[in-house]
Order: sequence, then C-alpha cells, then structure tokens
Amino acid sequence: MKHHWQLHLFTILLAGSAGAVSAQDALKEIDFHGFATQSYLYSSENNFFGESSDGSFDFFELGINTLWAPTKKLKLAVQAVARDAGNTDDRSIRLDYGFLEYQLLTTSSSNTGIRVGRVVNPLGFYNESRDVAATRPGTLLPQSIYFDVNRNLALSSDGVFIFHDKFSEQNDLSFQLSIAEPRTRDPDLEPALFGTSRPGSLEGTTSWLGRVLYEHDFGKIRLALTAADLNLEYQPKNDPIIRDGDLSFQPIILSAQYNTEKWELTTEWARRKTELTNLEVLPDWKLAGTSYFLQAAYRISNSLTVQLRYDSLVWDNDDKKGEEFASNPFYPYPGYTRYAKDWTLGLRWDINQHLLISAEVHDIKGTGWLSLLENPNPATMQKDWRLFAVTASVRF
Repeated sequence: MKHHWQLHLFTILLAGSAGAVSAQDALKEIDFHGFATQSYLYSSENNFFGESSDGSFDFFELGINTLWAPTKKLKLAVQAVARDAGNTDDRSIRLDYGFLEYQLLTTSSSNTGIRVGRVVNPLGFYNESRDVAATRPGTLLPQSIYFDVNRNLALSSDGVFIFHDKFSEQNDLSFQLSIAEPRTRDPDLEPALFGTSRPGSLEGTTSWLGRVLYEHDFGKIRLALTAADLNLEYQPKNDPIIRDGDLSFQPIILSAQYNTEKWELTTEWARRKTELTNLEVLPDWKLAGTSYFLQAAYRISNSLTVQLRYDSLVWDNDDKKGEEFASNPFYPYPGYTRYAKDWTLGLRWDINQHLLISAEVHDIKGTGWLSLLENPNPATMQKDWRLFAVTASVRF
C-alpha cells in the first residue's frame, strides 16, 4: 500500500503521546476556520484564470481548516479546499494538507518536532499561506516565484517534515527539512512539459525540500534561503509516443524583507534548474532560468495599503528572449512565451478583521507564466498585455 510507512509512523506517534487528556477536554481543543474568495479578472489580451479577455469571474476559492491539539505535544491539522481557476482548476474538493505534528523536544528557547502526512511546503515567504487572501501581498502572488498554474505541485507534499525553531528576545531562527513526494494533479503541468496533454500520468517520486528562516526584532528584518530537489516520473500507460520520462526541478530561492510602521519592502530571487530526461523517443532537455521580484507596500492607514511591484521571469538564461526556442519545430511558439516582465500597482482595503477588498492592475510584456490550457494556440497570444484583478475575501 502506498505511503504505508507514513501510516505506521502515525500509529507510533499516537501511541507514544504521553499526557493524554480526557475525550471531553480534547474536543475543546479543536479550532475551525475558513475563507472564501471571489475575484474578477479582465485582460486586454490573452486569458488568465478563465476567459479574462472577455472579463471572468472564474477565480473562486473556498477553504475549511481545523487544528486539533489532543495533547500538549500532539496536533492534527487539516484543510480541504474547493477552487475554480478557469481551466487550471476544476472546483473539485481536495485535501490541501492533512498532517500530524509531534513535539519531540521543547525548551524555553527552542522547539523541535516532526510532521507526517500532506504538509505545506516551506517555499519562500508566501507559499505556506498562499490560499488565504489576507496573507497574500496583493490580489495575485508574484507569478515568477509562485506559479498559480501549477499551484498543487508547489503547495504541499506527502512525506515527513522535520522542523527546529530557536528563539531569543530579538532573534528567531527556524529550520525545516522534508523528504516527500510532490503532488502532481495540476491540469496544466503536462502541456507545459510536452506541449499538449498526454494519455499517461505524472507521478511524484522521492524528493527533498528545506528552508532556513531568520527573523530579527519581531519581523522587522526577515531573511530566508529555500532549496529543493523535486522529482517526477512520467508513466506512459497507453501513450503511443512518449514511453518514459523523468522530470527534475531544482529551485534555490533567496528572500529578504524589511518592515517598518508604514513600509514593507520585499524581494525574492530564484534560480531554477529543470531537466526532462529518459524520454526515449523525444530528446532530453535541460535549462536554467532566473526569477525575481521587487515589492514595496505603504500603509496609508490601518485599513488602506498601496503596493508597487516589478516581477521578472526568464525560463532559459541562455535564451532570455526565447529566440532559439521559437526556432525549434517541436515547440512552434513565439519567443515571448519564454519570459514575462510585470509591473503591478495595487490597493488593498481591510474593512475589518474578517473582510477585505483588493484591486490591482498589471502591465506585462511576455506570456511566460500563462496556461496553455487557457491559451491553446500560443501563436495567437500577444506579447504586450494588461491584466486587471479585483478580489473580495472573507475569513472566519
């Protein structure tokens, strides 16, 4: 049975949890929360999360999560989500995360533990809370780092996560490391790799991901380093062309943030190595790309925040404008599908602690993070385009 070792570890942790309380007291330690987000998107050209070139309400998120702490050392966290994002998500209910956490060692200045199950990946600053609009820096995340078209792959993995937190009066340091299998149920993943959907399936294999996060003076300065080696394999089933294939995705992300009473300045930079090998019929390919964003947010008041961001994505550092790629007969796409340069201006209104409205306008050159499912003929996509997005979100 797949992941039987995880189930075995669950049993060990449950059996070894000392200091259990009564069933009645344990039930009192259950917390429920949720969120719902509805967005409207309009683009001058191209489609993003539905037919946005005609105006689209196809971007919707609904989530319910619970945290249960039956003992001081043991926690269970679960989140189920239904999400509509045009052709890149299908509204089906799925488990975003569901894991058991056990505190191995706790002192006055440190905390060490283990999480087992489907756990959110500690990727950069924003991945762990990307679904909750209140924690996002704007209506949409910087797409050069946090690809929404492959959200499930980035969001969480199935495996074992070790964490260690060390804290003092002014400095906090956290370390997380996982050995896990990535989730692969993203409708746009196969078209992005093979140019079209295939009859086979991509499956996650053993991978690792780690992050070190440092915070000074209660988050005034935040620094992080994330590194990963994510591995997938293509299982052809009845595919008449592609008989096999292995995908390796190796990002390194550097993150920095500076906070004051009025300003929040953030930047993240990533270098990505991607390899698709052992395809038998098709040639292998390897490339290294670079992404980064620079972001400034100014708090006009306790409820109003304005934000400016520049976001850059290049898929291949050796072919930054995509000219060599455009000449490849197997991928007859324009060169501007290999990069995206995005200026964003946004405004956020926190009406109260439960309700917010945000809006932003993007001026974009290139289509590097657009979905091929929503733009099936890349030759018709336009290099220069604008995107307007407005979101209303409630959380409880």
